[in-house]
Amino acid sequence: MDTNNVERMESQNQHPQSHDPPPTKGTTFLRTCFNGVNTLSGVGILSVPYALSEGGWLSLLLLLLVAVLCFYTGLLLRRCMDSDPVIRTYPDIGQVAFGRKGRMVISTFMYLELFLVAVEFLIMEGDNLHKLFPKESFDVLGMKISGKQGFVLMTAFVVLPTTWLRSLGALAYVSAGGVMASVILVLAVLWGGAFDGIGFHGKGELWNWNGLPTAISLFTFCYCGHAVFPTLCHSMKDKSQFSKVLLVCFILSTISYGSMAMLGYLMFGENIMSQVTLNLPTKNISSKIAIYTTLINPVTKYALVVAPIATSVEETFPFQESRVMSCLIRTCLVISTVFVALMVPFFGYVMAFIGAFLSITVSILFPCLCYLKIVVGFKRFGGELMVILVIILIGTFVAVVGTYTALSAILKEVQHK
Repeated sequence: MDTNNVERMESQNQHPQSHDPPPTKGTTFLRTCFNGVNTLSGVGILSVPYALSEGGWLSLLLLLLVAVLCFYTGLLLRRCMDSDPVIRTYPDIGQVAFGRKGRMVISTFMYLELFLVAVEFLIMEGDNLHKLFPKESFDVLGMKISGKQGFVLMTAFVVLPTTWLRSLGALAYVSAGGVMASVILVLAVLWGGAFDGIGFHGKGELWNWNGLPTAISLFTFCYCGHAVFPTLCHSMKDKSQFSKVLLVCFILSTISYGSMAMLGYLMFGENIMSQVTLNLPTKNISSKIAIYTTLINPVTKYALVVAPIATSVEETFPFQESRVMSCLIRTCLVISTVFVALMVPFFGYVMAFIGAFLSITVSILFPCLCYLKIVVGFKRFGGELMVILVIILIGTFVAVVGTYTALSAILKEVQHK
């Protein structure tokens, strides 16, 4: 999930009861589409080939199903916003539906998701830099650190100063660049398969029951942009166009994810790794373009991801205006993400956990529950209520099975580490 609008979202959370008139200015349809596509097209694009290898070729239908469900729940959030002018952000929806506890629960899931996405950025940087420089190692204070761990630490030192900036306006304007990066990545992988000697020789399986929980979890992670959908809607000049924005964003993102999934699986088959860039031969120019494009985005977006968490922590202390304490809190936050990235350096499994436990909850379950509470009402029986209840039941089952599968895989890897 990309969070280039999340800082503004958090600032708006400080005034949930405001009844100010809607702004006369706002973002255009095209700009909101860029923001939406960039929100959906995040690091998940690296793992969709791996997800496809886990579920088999027919699991592409599940990718489409997840896209349709997440599009529908995005529309439910839009309807929740229409029901009350107070609502501007996702936590606002939780508060209107279930009071302060609803806001707290949704905010907690959002912050945890952001924290783990920041961890994924560090793991991804370490994996891909180690791919480029496999023989590199580091000697720090007499201790020898392996290349992958060293690159994680090096990335943390690079991004640390950017987290000290309390105003991230200069960093937030990455929407068009993020969309272009996703396009360049897909084209570079396509070029590598078609013209750089890799070829498309992978056959793969048609269907794999055992890998379905992981596949669905990873697919759901790809569409976990619901945390910022209300903010995107509120920022629009013409909010009535937001449903069309969602449709455009989900169509373009699904084309991007589907293309990358098929390309990676055709190129590497069952040997596909958790990130498709880790399979690419580094001697090829196209591979280097793909890897370097992958490396740039997390460095520029890390500060945007951790800023809402840091701001929330700072606001709990009386010295929130202290520049020194702000830097200290943000430094501790970076250190904590480094610690988790070094302890659990399993990109695919961590992403599957995020997808199963957090993304399904935030992107599918919460929108349905809030919509039922705010708009429909649990006591009004009808076709829409039945559909939503079925989505909730299936989503809960998939979340439980997917979370168990991901945690089991992580614990197994930690024991063998």
